[in-house]
Amino acid sequence: MGAIDYAAATNLPAMFFAQAARFGEKPFLWRKKNKTWIPLSWAETAQQIDLLARGFLALGMKAGDRVLLIAENRPEWLIADIATMAAGAICVPGYTTNTVADNLHLLNNSRARFVIVSNRALADRVIAAALSADNAPMVIAMEQLGLTQNPGIEFRAWDDVLALGSAAPDTLEQQIAAAGRGDPACIIYTSGTGGAPKGVVLSHGAILCNCMGAYHLLTEIGLDNDVFLSFLPLSHSYEHTAGQFFPISIGAQIYYAEGIEQLAANMAEVSPTLMTAVPRLYELMRARILKGMARSGKVKAWLFDKTVSLGSRHYEAPRSLSWLERILNLLLDILVRRKVAARFGGRLKALVSGGAPLNYEVGLFFTALGVRILQGYGQTEAAPVVSCNPPGRVKLHTVGPPMRGVEVKIAEDGEILVRGELVMTGYWGDPDTTRQTIRDGWLHTGDIGRIDEDGFIQITDRKKDIIVNSGGDNISPQRVEGLLTLQPEIAQAMVYGDRRPHLVALLIPDAEQAVSWAAQHGRETDLSLLIHAPDFRRHMAEAVDRVNRSLSPIEKIRRFIMMDEPFTVANEMSTPTLKIRRHVILARHGKALDDLYEERRP
Repeated sequence: MGAIDYAAATNLPAMFFAQAARFGEKPFLWRKKNKTWIPLSWAETAQQIDLLARGFLALGMKAGDRVLLIAENRPEWLIADIATMAAGAICVPGYTTNTVADNLHLLNNSRARFVIVSNRALADRVIAAALSADNAPMVIAMEQLGLTQNPGIEFRAWDDVLALGSAAPDTLEQQIAAAGRGDPACIIYTSGTGGAPKGVVLSHGAILCNCMGAYHLLTEIGLDNDVFLSFLPLSHSYEHTAGQFFPISIGAQIYYAEGIEQLAANMAEVSPTLMTAVPRLYELMRARILKGMARSGKVKAWLFDKTVSLGSRHYEAPRSLSWLERILNLLLDILVRRKVAARFGGRLKALVSGGAPLNYEVGLFFTALGVRILQGYGQTEAAPVVSCNPPGRVKLHTVGPPMRGVEVKIAEDGEILVRGELVMTGYWGDPDTTRQTIRDGWLHTGDIGRIDEDGFIQITDRKKDIIVNSGGDNISPQRVEGLLTLQPEIAQAMVYGDRRPHLVALLIPDAEQAVSWAAQHGRETDLSLLIHAPDFRRHMAEAVDRVNRSLSPIEKIRRFIMMDEPFTVANEMSTPTLKIRRHVILARHGKALDDLYEERRP
């Protein structure tokens, strides 16, 4: 076992260097180059962090300085992050999808003195923001930017900073030793689902507390020679903790995926043992598997359907299986589930789901196929993990019990409150919102839930996202949206109806399914035209009707509109972790949704 002593750890850079000294020349970080996976050892990584941090100090970086880091997932991301902390500064991760306006908000709000950026495309947006910033930062580029003229910003090349570090005095050990668990390690900005992103200040101890909780949660499945495949943005607190610092804390290897389109191929090549993802990815994976099965032969499709059916019953009501069904279910382990496991690389111990609620049907689907899926819960303000289902006792409709070192209680109005070292120091430069969010030491999560008889937390909704209809009924839009997007015809959905007599919805049809339907019915395949066709509307209404049959009267969707433009990061209607941004969608489509209440019939 390669885990650290979590209680004795003083800060994140100290933890890394202790692990690097322990594992030395063993491979640590992997990237794919020219179709070949190339490793960087623990010792090589430690050397680069040491040189970069010393280079930062030589450039005038001071304790407490903020350093904006914008890069895709790659070894240099981790190196820059830990080197920043080792120099006593505070890392401010930014999304690669950030617009110029987003970058300007981060620069001005954090008052960053330095920016580390990977490539020309990202640097262009950083430079444009820096030119308008209150204080122009120094920009350090990982790659050659190929600029023909300096736009008036101070630049440094990554290799030049390393060279500067090699000639600088070696005082890093004292610098690292000066940081304590309570000192700020990073400022991670929220994804802005409800407005302007807020900077969440997380201490070294908050992230170490999360790592400790994850270690004690997963020890029952064995943590040894583990391999992580990193593909969620490292700028998100979920991947930052679970996909970077937790692997470091147990001595695991990290492979950086080439991208979501290559994810399936990367899983087969890398054979990860642990992976983290958001529910939307699991929904997409489920949809792709089902589409693949629809194109397979009758025997293969029958075996697959039987596996899902018996596997689901085995989870929900194991005693309902007859002895013949039990034998068949065991046989399907060999015929189907073993092949499914191979698609995930063959060594997967668990998939962890977080960042948003996982639909029960999606969790049950993977569980039935023999893929262990552990739903957790958290938020950036809690570093971010609060709870997670233990591997040996999964309750799919819950997010598990609190992690070790975490206290959870339910307020009188149903809000989930959290206390422990994992709680943020506060919102950067926003003491008023901090006081509203942390009261008497308890983090007010804004989520509504309950704790069952086994101590497992069940989330019912976001406090501020709850729809209160004109009859005074509370309705969870996320639950209804989750059921809608499980339908093959519907790619995305937003439910609407606050202070209204009933619910309506904005639907984005599944483009592939819509084209297939149009081809079969001799219709125009252009989705922008198809959404206005009466027979296609009836086709979509059938999907809504299927969902309505499983909903209570107050939850049913009475009317809907369709749009051909999906919710994406580019149009700001989705966050990088695939959560919908309701306020942006309503700003664009609110009138069309309001108009539905004026219509006499659907």
